[in-house]
Amino acid sequence: MKNLQQISVIGMGLLGASVTLTILRSMPSIKAVGYSHRESTRRKARQFGVATEIIDDMALSVADADIVILATPISTFSAIFKELAASFKQGCIVTDVGSTKTLPHQWAAKYLPKNVHYVGSHPIAGSEKNGVEYARDDLFFGAKCIVTKKANTDPESIAVLQNFWSTLGCSISVMSPAKHDRIFGQVSHLPHVTATALVNASDPEQIKFAGKGFVDTSRVASGPANVWSDILMANAANTSKGIDRVIKELQKLQKAINSGNQKQIGKLLEQARTKREDLINYKIKQKELM
Repeated sequence: MKNLQQISVIGMGLLGASVTLTILRSMPSIKAVGYSHRESTRRKARQFGVATEIIDDMALSVADADIVILATPISTFSAIFKELAASFKQGCIVTDVGSTKTLPHQWAAKYLPKNVHYVGSHPIAGSEKNGVEYARDDLFFGAKCIVTKKANTDPESIAVLQNFWSTLGCSISVMSPAKHDRIFGQVSHLPHVTATALVNASDPEQIKFAGKGFVDTSRVASGPANVWSDILMANAANTSKGIDRVIKELQKLQKAINSGNQKQIGKLLEQARTKREDLINYKIKQKELM
């Protein structure tokens, strides 16, 4: 970490701009460079002072970087890897903040030169809001960050990224990209799908009477559609299996309700209540909920 001089972030949305903003606070000796393909976003990024420098040219923005972080939609990764392959300096570590990891590892292996080291990153932070104007320098404080590696991933690069995300305030777990995608297909991508289905199944007039429970349950459905369609396509198999499991559980409840089996209804409700209570207690113990 002491040898790092510049970290460049491609994509100045909520996550990307929060990374550069947190670098300014936590690593003031390191130059934080930002790039966005939209001129309007670059203008806002300069206005809000989220980075040391905002550069108009993507290749120039990474030319001197020790770490490059992709904070763009996952569907753009392969094209960016291919376009910038000759622009990364020797020994550069390339990572990202994407919600799926199997495909990025495959694209990196295909397009990046051998002297550039890819390691996957997934900080579990953010909100349904998106845009440089929502950037925060405390977004990663207390968050988990998953670092993904394959058998041939450079060990030194893994260690550098673990230290980097820890400095930003994250607690780190390291796993394979396949394991990551199985886990987050269930605990992240599936909740977005079910929230979307809940909202789409609701009558527009009836929904106006909804209370806080409905608002809380459906919150993630407010996420940007273009970002989430990319995520779901990039982790289609795991998300689809999760949908099958939810359908199975809904059918259990439906069968119990239709047959008037109140004992079974209560059993299923209590099972969910207990599992969620255990989860909340664990999160509090881990200081992930205050």
